[in-house]
Amino acid sequence: MASWCAARTFNIPPINAGVLHRRASWAAGIGGASVAGTAMWRSSSSKRSSPFLCLSLSTDARIKEAVQTEKAPAALGPYSQAIKANDLLFVSGVLGLVPETGKFVSDDVEDQTEQVLKNIGEILKSGGASYASVVKTTILLADLKDFKKVNEIYAKYFPSPAPARATYQVAALPLDAKIEIECIAAL
Repeated sequence: MASWCAARTFNIPPINAGVLHRRASWAAGIGGASVAGTAMWRSSSSKRSSPFLCLSLSTDARIKEAVQTEKAPAALGPYSQAIKANDLLFVSGVLGLVPETGKFVSDDVEDQTEQVLKNIGEILKSGGASYASVVKTTILLADLKDFKKVNEIYAKYFPSPAPARATYQVAALPLDAKIEIECIAAL
């Protein structure tokens, strides 16, 4: 594990975690980066020190686990079909490829959307999740005019409340796909 901490750079003394818990109104961390709240700064002794940032980069493989199933198309590059980390499942962008052939189900956006969502379902199942546990999706379309067609099919797969979502038209998708969808599910 490699660590870097600004507190060391500025000779700020180490902080007891119990004190941080009692004094800080918030502490947040994302992807190995942690920031302690300003309440620590406000509640410290008369000698005020600045809040600090501590960044830790971990190479510990136990933090993330790859999910792979033969019931969905294999990754087209150096990435995983999905990754489990911190009680979340991150599903990579999925295309409308038939897993057995590696070819598109058809050139039709409706057929590709249906196949994408079936493929996502298999990856979710393999990772211990389901459509109901999906909290966020991102849809990439070759043509935003297909938005309504995609919505009609998409709505059949995700129960209420539907996941948060973003939809974008992009210049091109891998293999000239009409649609690609990625998602995040809670475990």
